[in-house]
Amino acid sequence: MTLTLDLAKRKERSPFIVQTVFLGVGLACLLLAPLFFYPVFLMKLLCFALFACAFNLLLGYTGLLSFGHAAFFGGAAYFTAHAVKEWGVPPELGILVGVFGAALLGAVIGFFAIRRQGIYFAMITLALAQMFYFFCLQSGFTRGEDGIQSVPRGHLLGVIDLLQPTNMYYFVLTVFVIGIAIIWRIINSPFGMVLKSIRENETRAVSLGYSVRNYKLAAFVMSAALTGLAGGLKALVFQFATLTDVSWQMSGEVILMTLLGGIGTLIGPIFGAGLVVTLQNYLATSEFPVTIITGVVFMVCVLLFRRGIVGEFYNSRLGRKLGFEHRHKH
Repeated sequence: MTLTLDLAKRKERSPFIVQTVFLGVGLACLLLAPLFFYPVFLMKLLCFALFACAFNLLLGYTGLLSFGHAAFFGGAAYFTAHAVKEWGVPPELGILVGVFGAALLGAVIGFFAIRRQGIYFAMITLALAQMFYFFCLQSGFTRGEDGIQSVPRGHLLGVIDLLQPTNMYYFVLTVFVIGIAIIWRIINSPFGMVLKSIRENETRAVSLGYSVRNYKLAAFVMSAALTGLAGGLKALVFQFATLTDVSWQMSGEVILMTLLGGIGTLIGPIFGAGLVVTLQNYLATSEFPVTIITGVVFMVCVLLFRRGIVGEFYNSRLGRKLGFEHRHKH
């Protein structure tokens, strides 16, 4: 009996050890990445990876497809850029301004959107996001089509000069890790379990006494706030905020990243964002049209990897053996 229990504990501990090793290797690669790659490219990748993970919190774990997440990403970029440049606040407070602004925007849009389901929910988010886009186009503080340019990065905690690319990269990496840790904590909490139950069977969740509408709104606001974290970082990295950040194409890109990587997986959107950003970066100076190449890659992944790249790996024999089984239904 004792031997059986010991074997069972070892079997449960093995996937945890493997996943911890993967996590450690991933962090080591990120820490050493500036030695081999251009820091600005890496920072862009981390910003969009966090954006995709925040979006996946809503789509992959709650089952809500939003076509308007660019409003939170670009809105936070504008809020952060304005606070840092016009108000003279330090970068860390500027990012918090972006996060709270995106959360407030998420509460307003989510309040109306969650009253509908399916395609109607998606269309409402798209419509309200387009309204925000035209607000940004006409508003004075966004500078219209010119955007907010020459945003100062400032000094982190009044000491660390973020104009230095290496300093800025490790700041972005730290915020990225914090954001991913928050998402991991949410999806592995009792709150996250309720979100998954809503995704799988909303009617049953209602019958169990859960206030589904409140849970959906909370998930929507959390996703918006974390998206704002990515948007605020992006504004500091590139030192500008433009209408591109709030356009519907940006919402389409994050959906593409999440689908390519794997819906309902924690690291899938990171891989998807890495793939899309890398294609955009290395094909930008070539004669190949980036959108067509990205579309071809998406078609191939849809045909061959129905669960996304990481999702298919999780469901493979090797993935299940390593403890990465993916149970999300499509």
